[in-house]
Amino acid sequence: MNKPALPLSIGLLLLSACGGGGDAAAPPPPAPAPAPAPAPAPAPAPDPAQLSTLRSDLQSPWALARLPDGRWLLTERGGRLWLLSADARTRSELSGLPAVQSAGQGGLLDVAVDPDFNAGQPYVYWSYSEAQGSLSGTAVARARLENDRLGAATVLFRQAPKITGSGHFGSRLVFGRDKTLFITLGERQQGSPAQDVASHLGKVVRIQRDGSLPTGNPVFAGGAPGLWSIGHRNPQGAALRPGTGELWVSEHGPQGGDEVNIARAGRNYGWPLKSYGCNYGDPVGEACRIGGGVHAPLYEEPLSYWVPTSIAPSNLVFYEGAMFPEWRGHLLMGALAGQALWRLELNGNQVTARSTVFTGERVRDVDIAADGAVWVLTDSGKLLRWGR
Repeated sequence: MNKPALPLSIGLLLLSACGGGGDAAAPPPPAPAPAPAPAPAPAPAPDPAQLSTLRSDLQSPWALARLPDGRWLLTERGGRLWLLSADARTRSELSGLPAVQSAGQGGLLDVAVDPDFNAGQPYVYWSYSEAQGSLSGTAVARARLENDRLGAATVLFRQAPKITGSGHFGSRLVFGRDKTLFITLGERQQGSPAQDVASHLGKVVRIQRDGSLPTGNPVFAGGAPGLWSIGHRNPQGAALRPGTGELWVSEHGPQGGDEVNIARAGRNYGWPLKSYGCNYGDPVGEACRIGGGVHAPLYEEPLSYWVPTSIAPSNLVFYEGAMFPEWRGHLLMGALAGQALWRLELNGNQVTARSTVFTGERVRDVDIAADGAVWVLTDSGKLLRWGR
């Protein structure tokens, strides 16, 4: 059925009420367009740091030391001590060293510069393996470096006893804030002598710059002269921490258990009674950790250790340069078997993070150039620069 049509007057009234008349209010303005999405933040610029080769003609290099004028001293394990220009492009050999026994891990090892080099004490110090018949041991000598020549050398320290074998000599040389000299000494792959205070094997020793004994060394009843700390395996890295003046050392574990420690006076670091590593020949794992692994309370716990695989830590340096300000106060450490340069972040004495700066080389030594670049010696015979 068709609906009746509305009267005209009612239809006009409804039309007016719906806003269709010319006298109705204007419609509301359209909603504003949505704001454009913010542009994505620019990606951070890639770090321009890169690895470059300064020299590749070295023969079993072992240690670097920077002279106050920016030049470098560099040792080769075969018995050569080189004086390098500040950019490492030129070099000359320094003669006058005592006889060095180069066999196995032994040879010409670390080198250090007197803290008063520019104040009338232009001495250079080096550690090396010294022969006595079929026996050998770590020794330390020094000589004056004047007019780019070494004067007569004086032997300051001899590890006792000398023994057979050609492994685990240590050895790093670090001057304390009081200008005494720390010497790190391996246990010559003998194990138990590290706990024998009558022996220098597996110890850190502290002497005066002329080889005499300083005051303030700890007293070990019946101890060998100069003992500072005991129970070390093969500490091939050492550095003095700025600010605290404490000696930090890195040392090789057996299968795993490589350690970073603070070598404190009179302390025992547990080798060979305690290690987070495993004896050679044992299957690597939690169950085989030597002595259960945990060092405390009788021995000092390491600040950081590596398991299950050994990285074979080499030398250490605290970064205080200007080129990498984000690294200031961090610890740089080389690795031999691990073929890397490591960076350890610290909060006080706690290692809060570990990462590798670069990999692919057996890093033997690491030091900081005057401009803050990181210089690295490798077992492949290279002197490398990590810098921006």
